[in-house]
Formats: sequence, C-alpha cells, structure tokens
Amino acid sequence: MTDTDLRIREAIPARPIVHDEGGSRSGRLVVIEPARRWPRLYVPELWHYRELLLTFVWRDVKVRYKQTLVGVAWALLVPMFTLVVYVVVYGRFAKFPAGHLKYPVLVIGGLLPMQYFMSSLTGSGMSIVSGSSLVSKVYFPRVLLPLAAVLTPVVDFTMSFSVMLGVMAWFHTWPSWPAALLAPAFLALALITAFGAGLFLSALNVRFRDVQYAVPVFLQVLPLLSGVPFALDRIPQKWQWILAFNPMSTVIAGWRWAMLGGTAPDPAKAAVGLAVVVLLFLGGLTFFRSSEPRFADNI
Repeated sequence: MTDTDLRIREAIPARPIVHDEGGSRSGRLVVIEPARRWPRLYVPELWHYRELLLTFVWRDVKVRYKQTLVGVAWALLVPMFTLVVYVVVYGRFAKFPAGHLKYPVLVIGGLLPMQYFMSSLTGSGMSIVSGSSLVSKVYFPRVLLPLAAVLTPVVDFTMSFSVMLGVMAWFHTWPSWPAALLAPAFLALALITAFGAGLFLSALNVRFRDVQYAVPVFLQVLPLLSGVPFALDRIPQKWQWILAFNPMSTVIAGWRWAMLGGTAPDPAKAAVGLAVVVLLFLGGLTFFRSSEPRFADNI
C-alpha cells in the first residue's frame, strides 16, 4: 500500500492520557482514514510540514546563485537586460502598440510577472524528478516540492521589483492607490496558475522526461501570447478573446492596471482567465494525486 492510499491525521483523544509501564505519556492519537475520492491539498497536513516547506524554499534560494560571480544581483540584471532587448526589438523596430504608457514602462509591467511565472513553472515542473532522492526514501507530502518551487521565485520577484520602480520613477508613472491594493491579488493569480500547471507537469515528467525539453520551448513564445511586448487593449477584439484563455494575459493586464494606471481588464475576459485558472488547478491536482502512488516506482 502506498503512502497516498491512506491519510493520517492527529486528533485529541477522547479518553485521558495513559501512561505506559515505562512512564511515558501516550496522549497522541493517530487516526488512519482512507483517501478522499476528490483530490485535496490536505491543508492541515501541509501546515504540519510547514518547516520542511521553508527548508525547501531556503535550499532552492541558496542553490540558485551558488558559485556565481554577482550572486543575487542576477535578480536585477536579468529583467534589466531583457527590458533593453524588448525595447529595441519590439518597441523601436517592430513598433508594437504601447497605448498611453511609455513603452519601457509597459514592458517592465508585463515582464516581471511573466518572469516570475516562467521561473515557477520551470522549477515546479522539474521538482519531483529533482527531489527523487527524497521521494524514493522518506515520506512527506509530495506536493511540497512543486509548492516550494513556485514560492522560491517570489524572492527574485521582490528584488527585481526595484527595477520596475526605477523605470516608473524615470518616466514619472505612478499607480492609483485604490487599484494598487489589488496588485498582490494578480500576483497570487500567477502563483496559482504556475502551481496548477506545475502539479501536472511534475507528475507527467516522472513518466516522460520529454517534459524538461518541451517546457523551455513553450516558454519562449509565452510572452508573446500573453501580451508582454504590447498593450492588450490595442489589438483586435478577436485576438483579445483568444488571448483571454491564457491566464497570464489576465495577470499582466491586471498588474499593469494596478501598478501603472493602465486600462482596466475587461471583466468578461478576466472571468474567462479565472475559469481557466480554476480548471488548470483542479486538473493539475487531480492528475498529481492519481500519479503520486507511482512516483517512487517510476522515478
């Protein structure tokens, strides 16, 4: 029987605490119950392993910049270099529409959430295979690995956010504060999207290692399909509706509106994006839970 066939939870015993012959207390009651039919995250279990989750996150943060010359400065250099490339290629030569925003401001407003998503998706998709030495030896909630992978890039996002603030200050672009309060909600939407997709890809990667080669190819075109180099409200309505099925277009439109004072996301298109996020998360969790019992055998 695998570790996911049964769920184990702790409960407060209904009877008084009993002392055995050695004098030790046995007040902990362990209840073993069958796994639920519908996939769940088992939040109490995740909370019980919260210190392990933080250990995974801290390990990934340290490994990310280990043995590099500039260290965490890469969190600033990557968005700066990418911004320059986008401004030159898409802004000056391709003349992509920027709406009422300055083009560098428009790009940095889409670049930061997109880079967070790309890093999260890459890490979470490879997380189970990367943690194979742990998965095959000890029990812990396997979902901690993709969850830690989507939390780790938050550190990079926090540092690279200073680049965005610098660009905004240079072009005198500031958010309207009522809308700015919703900015964390759009970042959370990107996190949930990456987590749902990462659950699916991490489980799929255990069986088919082609995933680690296919994901980078997909991520090469994802910024163009999400509206990073152009204003989403300046393209034809037909294409706006097509891009609405990409949750990251909703994230980018909402982030720009909240932080840069851009055009507010269309409620109908945002609803489509939210529906896709829910389906992606539930589908990813279902596939992950159904594949989890075979991780140790296939990895």
